[in-house]
Amino acid sequence: MPNKRFINALKRIPQKTPPIWFMRQAGRYHSHYQNLKKTHSFEELCKTPSLAAETAMGPIEEFDFDVAILFSDILFPLQSLGMNLSYSPGPIFESHLDIKNLKSLFTIKNPISSLEFQGEAIERTLERLPNDKSLIGFIGGPWTLISYACGLNKSPSPILMDEFKLNILEENILPLLTKNINMQLNAGAEVVMIFDSLAHQLENKDFSLYLKKIFSPLVDNFPNKVGYYAKDGIDYSLIYSEINSNKTPLAGLGIDSNESLKDFFPHMNKGFLQGNFSEELLTLPHHEFIDKLEKYLQNIASLSQEETAGWVCGLGHGILKTTPQTNVREFIKRTRSIFS
Repeated sequence: MPNKRFINALKRIPQKTPPIWFMRQAGRYHSHYQNLKKTHSFEELCKTPSLAAETAMGPIEEFDFDVAILFSDILFPLQSLGMNLSYSPGPIFESHLDIKNLKSLFTIKNPISSLEFQGEAIERTLERLPNDKSLIGFIGGPWTLISYACGLNKSPSPILMDEFKLNILEENILPLLTKNINMQLNAGAEVVMIFDSLAHQLENKDFSLYLKKIFSPLVDNFPNKVGYYAKDGIDYSLIYSEINSNKTPLAGLGIDSNESLKDFFPHMNKGFLQGNFSEELLTLPHHEFIDKLEKYLQNIASLSQEETAGWVCGLGHGILKTTPQTNVREFIKRTRSIFS
């Protein structure tokens, strides 16, 4: 059966101990991943289902996370649409998208077919996953994909959702991501997360419009099966407003570490609430990290089980490559000790 703690969080059943998983928990900080990279490229690890399963299982077997994550990358849908993408070690596009080259870059007629390795990777991971663990999939946030495609991912300034980008969103990105979510769920993922790392580039007016555009196909079509994770100063009240006004059946919401998680529990009356220890603090020398973790956990422990119903314990965003493995192990051990 899936992980009981995770299922309880999805259903908002009060419980002593929260489930734990980290974004990028299978990655560069981990010796298991580093060993695999000695003989395989990043793309090989992602696109060979048996290797993707092996990579995803590493942190489950060593650290005992409650949830495994599909090992893949958020940018593969852009590659499947026709963009030339390589990794060295980060993503490199041969050309960035603009109004002049759209038709010459987005050339693939059935892009979902080249993402089938994700479904197979989920199936191979499930074959190895213990019965008491859960498995989730993920997609990149639609705006995050557009920002990368247009070469704007490092822009320090707000970016307008102009007509060109809106057309890309509606005509290319959302149809493909809807199929991608469906494929991952059909393969056995219990939930699919939307990782929208660059949503903060949108100003509030555009962010509100954007949420309306994306939640309709990506969330409404899969009730209580899709979660949303953004970071870096987004206005969460806009997300709550969209969820409540349109009764959007979001599975849950991730909270950035710049926010006080304790303040969000009263606003969340359905789905899970994930977060949000700082991934930066997890990289500190061990004794400093322990001090920060204790304060974080004790702050949440002051609430009742009913008040923290739905909590999924994790980070504000993805685990950093400089994170000591001993800190990861201690994070899980102490969280379960305090909430037991």
